[in-house]
Amino acid sequence: WLQLFKFGLVGGSGYLINLAVFALVTGAFDLHHLVAAVIAFVVAVSSNFWWNRHWTFSARDRAVHFQAARFFAVSIAGLVINLVVLELLISTGSVGELPAQAIAVAIAMPFNFVCNRLWTFA
Repeated sequence: WLQLFKFGLVGGSGYLINLAVFALVTGAFDLHHLVAAVIAFVVAVSSNFWWNRHWTFSARDRAVHFQAARFFAVSIAGLVINLVVLELLISTGSVGELPAQAIAVAIAMPFNFVCNRLWTFA
């Protein structure tokens, strides 16, 4: 339960980083929402990897390159979930871009936790 709580905190910070970067690149740089989502993902996932490796799962003593490869594989699968949900929400006109991104990231989070707990940092 403690790991889930820590993962939630790390994920929460990554969530805020993701939304901030998404808002910045869609607003200031007028990028398409899917491009902005990928950029936001790269920034947030880099932060999340470091914090999950060093704090959530305390897995600093294991080979970083294997963990990184697994973490990014899981994260890319989570990104696919995110992009599908994001596009569905925006293309149907259900919600605006930023709320749609917030919902999409939240939907992908449980998948990310389970895969990282059982595979990446096991």
